[in-house]
Amino acid sequence: MAVSFRAPLRRAAVETPSAEPNLRSATYISHPVPFASGLLVAVALVLVFLTSWTVLPAPNRPLLALGVGAPELSPWLALGGLVVGVLALRASDRDFLARATLVLAAVATVLASVPLMRLPFVVRRFDATMQAALGDDFLRGVSSDRRARLRPTPIVFFDLFLGIDAGEARVSRNIPFAAPEGVRLTLDIYRPVSAGRYPSVVQVYGGAWQRGAPGDDAKFATYLAARGFVVFAIDYRHAPQWPWPAQIEDVRAALGWVREHGGEYGADVSRLALLGRSAGAQLAMVAAYEFGAVPSIPVMPIRAVVSYYGPVDLTDGYRNPPRPDPLDVRSIEAAFLGGTPDQMPDRYREASPITYVSRRLPPSLLIYGGRDHVVLPRFGAMLNDRLRAAGATSVLLTIPWAEHAFDAIPNGPSGQLSLYYTEQFLEWAFTRASPDRQP
Repeated sequence: MAVSFRAPLRRAAVETPSAEPNLRSATYISHPVPFASGLLVAVALVLVFLTSWTVLPAPNRPLLALGVGAPELSPWLALGGLVVGVLALRASDRDFLARATLVLAAVATVLASVPLMRLPFVVRRFDATMQAALGDDFLRGVSSDRRARLRPTPIVFFDLFLGIDAGEARVSRNIPFAAPEGVRLTLDIYRPVSAGRYPSVVQVYGGAWQRGAPGDDAKFATYLAARGFVVFAIDYRHAPQWPWPAQIEDVRAALGWVREHGGEYGADVSRLALLGRSAGAQLAMVAAYEFGAVPSIPVMPIRAVVSYYGPVDLTDGYRNPPRPDPLDVRSIEAAFLGGTPDQMPDRYREASPITYVSRRLPPSLLIYGGRDHVVLPRFGAMLNDRLRAAGATSVLLTIPWAEHAFDAIPNGPSGQLSLYYTEQFLEWAFTRASPDRQP
C-alpha cells in the first residue's frame, strides 16, 4: 500500500510543472485580458459618438465641427466600425465586453454608412436635375479636350481615402487691387501651367463676413486652374468694423480690376463666373445679380454664379433662425448689417440676393446641405423657385446628409459631389450660356 500510494505522487510531481504552463497558455488564448477588452469598447464608444453626428444636429459651435465632418469622413468611420467589430467578434461568445463592443461597432458602422447608402439615389436625382435645367446633352458644346479634364464620376472611390489630386498651377499671391479708406485689399491668382486664354472664375471666401483670406480654399482654386480656368481669389473688408455695404463695394472693385487686368494673366474676362461659399456666396450672388439694377455699376459679362450654401433672404434668416442655432445667426447678421431688420431694413433688403431676381440674370448653381443648421436648405429652394418663376436658369442640388461648410473636407462624399457638378455647370455656362442674357 505504501508503494502504490507514493508512486502516483511522484508521477504528479513530475507531470505538474510541464502541464501548468500549457494550462496558463490555453487560458490566455481563450480569454482576452480585461485591458484589451476595455480599450476596444472605448474605441467603439468613440465611434458611436462621432457617427451619431451624421444624424444629430449640432447644438453649439464646438460640436458643429463634428456635424460637418462626420458625414464627410463616413468612409473612414465605417471602416473603423468594421475593424472593431471583427476584433470583438472573435471573443463575443465568451466575453461580455466583447459582445457590447460588437453591438456598438455595428451601430457605428450603420450610422457611418447612411451617406454612402444614399449616394446612388442622390446621384441619379442630381443628374436628372441638371438635365432638366440645362438640357439632356448639356455638355455637347464642350470640347473633347476640356471634357477629358472633368472628373469621370460623381464619386471616385479611392479619392474618399487618398484625397483628390489638385494638380499643378501657377500662383501669384498678394496682388493689390484696392485700398478703400486705407485698407489694403489683395487677391491671389491661380493659372494653368500652359500659356493661353482661359475662362475665369472669381472666388469669394466665406467666414460670416468677419474672417477669412484670399488664401482660403487654395486647393480648390488650384484644382480649377489645373483643369483650364484662371481663378481670382479676392479679399474684402470684414464686419463688424466694416459693416455693409463695404463688402459688396470691395467685390465690385475686385471685378473692376479683373476686367482691366485679367487678360494680363491669361483670363478671358468675357467668360467670367463668380463662386462663393456661405457669406462669400451671398456676395457673389448679389454682385452677379445686381449688374444693371444699379445704374452706377458698369455692366460686366458674368456668365454664371455658383453658390455653396449662401444666405438668400437675410431678413427671413434673422426672423426665423435655425433650430438649433450653433453659430447664433442673428448676432452674425446684426454685426454684418449694423443692426436688426427693424433698425436697418434697407440694408437687409439690399444684402439679400433674392431682392434682385429677374429673368435676365446669369445662370445659377445653388448647392446646399440638407442638414444645414446655419443657412437652412429652404433658402436655396426659395431662391431656386423664385429664379425659375422669373424665367432665369437655376439648378438646385441639395445634399441630404450634408451640414454647412460640407466641402471643408473636399474628398468627402459632399465635396466630391459638389466639385463634379460645379465643373459640369461651369463648362456648360462657358460654352452654351449666351452673354446676351445679361441686362
